[in-house]
Amino acid sequence: MYILAVNGSPHADGNTARLLQEVIEAAKEEGVEGRTLQVMEVVKGQEMPFCVACSSPCREICHEKHPALAEACRLLEEASAVVLGSPVYFGTVTAQLKAFWDKTRAIRSRRSLVGKPAGAVAVGASRFGGQETTVRALHDMLLIQGMTVVGEGTEDSDAGHQGVCAQRPAVEDSYALERARILGKRLALEVKHRGVTS
Repeated sequence: MYILAVNGSPHADGNTARLLQEVIEAAKEEGVEGRTLQVMEVVKGQEMPFCVACSSPCREICHEKHPALAEACRLLEEASAVVLGSPVYFGTVTAQLKAFWDKTRAIRSRRSLVGKPAGAVAVGASRFGGQETTVRALHDMLLIQGMTVVGEGTEDSDAGHQGVCAQRPAVEDSYALERARILGKRLALEVKHRGVTS
């Protein structure tokens, strides 16, 4: 039973990673483990990093050629909950994250993620730098897999919002770090409440 934090940033230890770390730490305090997936490591080295819908239904041909992609999808399918994170790139998610997510078509066909809880975090260069549009895009990506999207609200904090929105440097955005911890707690509570194990 674990929450998978998917870091869509090309930087493994940057602002997005910092927020995802807070989510995972808060979930651990609630008794739910966390794992992190670095999308950049998954798409790096692929001959064709972008899905071209070479088969329908998807036969996962690219997964056979790239073990890192197959392993990433296995981790995603086996997760009890997911939190997607991305910096804001021109008002939306990174190309790396979108490229990876597009290659999860077979997971969608198997309905492996349907009903599992999921949340989102985004970091922008300025206070109103596209974080909310990026969170909305992340939500759409989660919803297309049939996941149950939750915000960063709990009964003992407040109702929350759509997701965690931070301004870089994230380490100095105390409000965003607090919201990330609330999201981690919320996801952990959802996992335990639903008894989601895979």
